[in-house]
Amino acid sequence: MEDRELFLMAAAAAEKAYAPYSGFRVGAALLAKDGRVFTGVNVENASYGAGICAERTAAVKAVSEGCREFSALAVASPDGEAWPCGICRQFLYEFGDTLRVITGPDPEQLEARNITELLPKGFRL
Repeated sequence: MEDRELFLMAAAAAEKAYAPYSGFRVGAALLAKDGRVFTGVNVENASYGAGICAERTAAVKAVSEGCREFSALAVASPDGEAWPCGICRQFLYEFGDTLRVITGPDPEQLEARNITELLPKGFRL
C-alpha cells in the first residue's frame, strides 16, 4: 500500500474524532503485515487522562482482532500536522522497531520516519 493511500485513510478517520476540549482531531491508519488496515481516532474525555490518541486506538483495535505485526502507520489531522506523542511512540514500539510512521500537512507533502528515529531508546521487557 502506498503512503498516500494510507494517509488518506487516516485523514478520513480523523473526521470521526471526538475532540471537544482540544479541537484537534486526529486519525490514524495502521497497516498490518498481513495487509489489513486498522483505523482509529482520538477520543477525549473531561477527565483528560481518560482520553486516548488515534494511534493507540488503531493499535488496540488491531490487537483485539489478533494482529500484532505492523509495517506502517499514517497519522493525519485536518487541524495541523500530527506526529505520535511519546506515549504512543512507546506503545507502538512494543510491537516492533521496524514500524514506518507517515504524516504531513497533506497527501502531497508526506514525511516518513522509522519508530526508532522517533523513539531512539524505546524498550520492551
